[in-house]
Amino acid sequence: SDHMENICGYLMKYTNLVTGWQYRFFVLNNDAGLLEYFVNEQSRHLKPRGTLQLAGAVISPSDEDSHTFTVNAASGEQYKLRATDAKERQHWVSRLQICTQHHTEAIGKNNPPLKSRSFSLASQGSANSPGVQRRLSQNAVSFFNVGHHRLPAGKRVPIIQPDHLVDVREMMSQAEGQQRDLIRSIECLPVSGHLTSLDQDLLMLKATSMATMNCLSDCFHILQLQHASQQKGSLPAGTTISWLEPKISLSNHFKNGAAQNFPAEINKPASVREEQSIAEPCHLTREPEEINPDEELEDTCDDKEDDLGAVEEQRSVILHLLSQLKLGMDLTRVVLPTFILEKRSLLEMYADFMSHPDLFIAITNGATPEERMIRFVEYYLTSFHEGRKGAIAKKPYNPIIGETFRCSWRMPKSEVPTDAGSSFSALSPSEQVILSKDLEGQTELDYYTVKFVAEQVSHHPPVSGFYAECVERKMCVSAHVWTKSKFLGMSIGVTMVGEGLLSLLEHGEEYTFSLPCAYARSILTVPWVELGGKVNINCAKTGYSASINFHTKPFYGGKLHRVTGEVKQNMTNTVVCRVQGEWNNVLEFTYNNGETKYVDLTKLSVTRKRVRPLEKQGPFESRRLWQHVTESLRDGDIDKATEHKRALEERQRNEERLRAETETPWCTKYFLKEGDGWVYHKPLWKTASAAQTQQTDTN
Repeated sequence: SDHMENICGYLMKYTNLVTGWQYRFFVLNNDAGLLEYFVNEQSRHLKPRGTLQLAGAVISPSDEDSHTFTVNAASGEQYKLRATDAKERQHWVSRLQICTQHHTEAIGKNNPPLKSRSFSLASQGSANSPGVQRRLSQNAVSFFNVGHHRLPAGKRVPIIQPDHLVDVREMMSQAEGQQRDLIRSIECLPVSGHLTSLDQDLLMLKATSMATMNCLSDCFHILQLQHASQQKGSLPAGTTISWLEPKISLSNHFKNGAAQNFPAEINKPASVREEQSIAEPCHLTREPEEINPDEELEDTCDDKEDDLGAVEEQRSVILHLLSQLKLGMDLTRVVLPTFILEKRSLLEMYADFMSHPDLFIAITNGATPEERMIRFVEYYLTSFHEGRKGAIAKKPYNPIIGETFRCSWRMPKSEVPTDAGSSFSALSPSEQVILSKDLEGQTELDYYTVKFVAEQVSHHPPVSGFYAECVERKMCVSAHVWTKSKFLGMSIGVTMVGEGLLSLLEHGEEYTFSLPCAYARSILTVPWVELGGKVNINCAKTGYSASINFHTKPFYGGKLHRVTGEVKQNMTNTVVCRVQGEWNNVLEFTYNNGETKYVDLTKLSVTRKRVRPLEKQGPFESRRLWQHVTESLRDGDIDKATEHKRALEERQRNEERLRAETETPWCTKYFLKEGDGWVYHKPLWKTASAAQTQQTDTN
């Protein structure tokens, strides 16, 4: 490549706390894929003071300043470097990344296919590393060596018999036992001295061995399903195949690398047995449920998320996680450690986007199409601050398929901005009749009610549907979101695939909108969140649109959480409003008449949602479903939270396997599939249309 050039020059290298930063002369050897450094340029002809293999490395500009960057080698070694300015840093980073990509791809092309190779659980680290000098016992090496052989041409693969799977299961039991013994042996080492439990090679060995066991577990599950489908026609109805379930469960969750020894079923807490007891969702009613608003109480739960602190103490967990990941890898099926979880479900997070119901209701009160579009943009940009609950990159629970979350808000009418042109008296007589029927049986209240419902409608891919409405103001919003997560090296990106629709029935307007991407940055230090990407809001009827850009922090300079946007009249191509600021701080709206409006999100009042008490919630409602995980996280008991989370995930896997074996489709409760999307089963526009038809028939 034209950009594959050998470069050299002085950079500052961080050595340790005592020595600090030192100038060293660095040489990028593109042909060999090496980054070497010397004491100075004059000693370049001598042996390098240090060398890093760039194949498989990750080059990351630092968030500390615009000069620093790190080179993280596949061996675990890291160089922390500092250039003289931002321009020089970008030059080094780009050249290193090009060289790294070239040699990483070359390894993949040059390696022989997996089927002709044998694998051994031997470390690939430095030959003089203490972790490499320690050798596994002969039994362990012989057990983990796997030979791959080809079947003779024309031979068919024999059908797997049940006793063969029993043998495989027993071998996996032995493997898990040996892997657990290996981890215990490493953990028993002292934390200081010549050979410690924090040795980089040993930490990587723990992580990669766990990733191997997870892979074997997935393969075994595929074999079980394959055999079940082969035997399906020959077994009488109702037959239970006892060997389908492994005798042991390969734990996917580790705290600081230590294996979790879950107690036997008889010793499990009642809450865990309860989580595993609902084995067949078809036994539960999937009929939509009408909630009595009087049963909902103002939410008193105030789960402030604690700082993750230094990730160094969770280093082996992070290494375990990284051992499963490759650049660009989809994280949908990756199990993340429990300590990074928020104390709420993703469905409840969507509800928290509605924490400013006064701004939501005020959209329809706009006197003109232009004002309504601007009000929608204002509401849209103020929704993310409370939905994120701070800048720390914690992750909400992944919803279980069939999980639901319902709540509502009561908003005093006096606190909602209004316009004379949108009062009830200004409605047409037929609209007044329809609205009166919607409110039939209710006394005149001094507040508006916004109702919200969300449901996890699909597990693979993970799709959530949510819907909110304000009957009194004849407006509703619905959306379906598919969360796609990808590993990006030193960060994780989450793309929100899907579309939302806001309906203002009073004006006959529909607004389509999309959602930005989210990024968890600095996952090896203290993770933080930022939003990125371009979103569009369009109203076909009025011809108004909005374009909003969420800016990610550049390599050098720039502000965090910056957002810019503009509202335009498409027919005349006129910009009627511009917005800039930070989505979690202050937003500035500038109108075409020269006026300016500031919105300080840190001072914006949050309306508490109303939810039913746990004892009145169904078993698949978010807070009741995750209550034991949440309680354990509040108590700081990560082990117990992991155990409860694992029980829920096991139950979901068992249900999914059962549906696959019986070819039973999943039935949703509140949302219906329409084309590529999902819609609420009883949207306000449908009920209003039915009421209008009924009124016409009566007349």
